[in-house]
Amino acid sequence: MGTANILPARPTASQVRRQPNPGQSPGLLTDKQVTRLSDLFADDHHVQVEATWGIYQRMIAAYRHEDRRRGHELMATLITDLSTGVPKALTELITLGRTLKKRADDVLAYFNHPRTSNGPTEALNGRLEHLRGSALGFRNLTNYIARSLLETGGFRPQLHPRLG
Repeated sequence: MGTANILPARPTASQVRRQPNPGQSPGLLTDKQVTRLSDLFADDHHVQVEATWGIYQRMIAAYRHEDRRRGHELMATLITDLSTGVPKALTELITLGRTLKKRADDVLAYFNHPRTSNGPTEALNGRLEHLRGSALGFRNLTNYIARSLLETGGFRPQLHPRLG
């Protein structure tokens, strides 16, 4: 795996057109967007942006692949490429590679457990953030835990055997 896998070849306008537009599904880039990307990638000052865009497109392709097994393979290959063969000048991609390597099991779990969501976790986190913001600080940990439990759905008998 070396830099050949990380740095994409300079795309032609027709190659850029075939890339999916993240804002639309399954839309294509407009002519204006194709021109802007082609102009951007033609300038050697933007090689880092081009490399990052190529990695982003590979991620999108893995997540959107119809076959989850193949998507899993694409993402695993991307994680391996990012964790081993990134040039030193691409510091953001090096950091991304380290993070993806550490969290590979979590990232790849998406492909093993279809139709799952972290929505419930985010809902609880949102409630706790709201509590923290409106409470103006707690000095007593027990009170904070009690308020957190009340805010996120109340007390459960299995958590508090004396209540019930």
